[in-house]
Amino acid sequence: MHPLRSLILAAAGNETIQHAVATAPLARSVVQRFVAGVTTDAAVRAVRGLADDGLHASLDYLGEDTGDAAAAERIVQAYLNVLDRLHAEGLAGWAEVSVKLSAVGLRLDPVLALNNAYRICAAAEQCGTTVTIDMEDHTTTDATLSALAELRRTWPWVGAVLQSYLRRTENDVAALAVPGSRVRLCKGAYAEPPEVAFEGRHDVDLSYVRCANALLEGGGYPMFATHDPRLVSVVAERARWFGRKRGGYEFQMLYGIRPDEQRKLAEEGETVRVYVPYGEQWYGYLMRRLAERPANLAFFLRALVSRS
Repeated sequence: MHPLRSLILAAAGNETIQHAVATAPLARSVVQRFVAGVTTDAAVRAVRGLADDGLHASLDYLGEDTGDAAAAERIVQAYLNVLDRLHAEGLAGWAEVSVKLSAVGLRLDPVLALNNAYRICAAAEQCGTTVTIDMEDHTTTDATLSALAELRRTWPWVGAVLQSYLRRTENDVAALAVPGSRVRLCKGAYAEPPEVAFEGRHDVDLSYVRCANALLEGGGYPMFATHDPRLVSVVAERARWFGRKRGGYEFQMLYGIRPDEQRKLAEEGETVRVYVPYGEQWYGYLMRRLAERPANLAFFLRALVSRS
């Protein structure tokens, strides 16, 4: 792993750095670039703004490794609330939700997490939208895929997420690239040991392209999460080669990253979905975003140390 990426990920657990980020005035403006806000109102405003630009959204209420059932329930209620708001404001066709199982109790009790995910999926169905189950670090992969399979017994449209930096992912893609299956392919954002994950960028990219080919060849609906212009170009070319028309797949990008490119792709007729995080537990998310693209760190640090 790149040493700078390791340093950033280590900062994710440092309370002193978190306090500095939360209190520095310009640092807060940087946070607002990558996180829609802390409230449901802020999330809905972000969705409406994206929809006005022809962009879809996937809302992630931030929270991981929930420590007790009461905290998991608060996160479930946040999802139910935002789904109700999307439906009430006519935005359900523009936005779905993304759910981390650890946020709804996976490390406490897998059955609790599955039941909570059931409640969110049922609400999404009633509101006319969908749910994607986020992938986390490799220790949760099997449990996440098992829960996904259970959820899909009732809601075949529940989306999966696979990470190209994991060595196992090509096999997982082969199992999930089936008719009706919604699969988001990303590179991966967690610190992983070399025995389970590719370490070099080139190897991760090659895995991404192999997995993209398998998804495009399969009968499902691929969702390609990448900001890399080379991969966007490769995926678009491979989609044409496999006879995929626009609308038979989509690109996904993170809130605040390459917004001009997001709009450009949408104007060209591509379906583009923006991953929109919101909520009070924004710090760990922000650190992983900086770790994914360490070039963002200079911009962030200038804001952090500014006194203006």
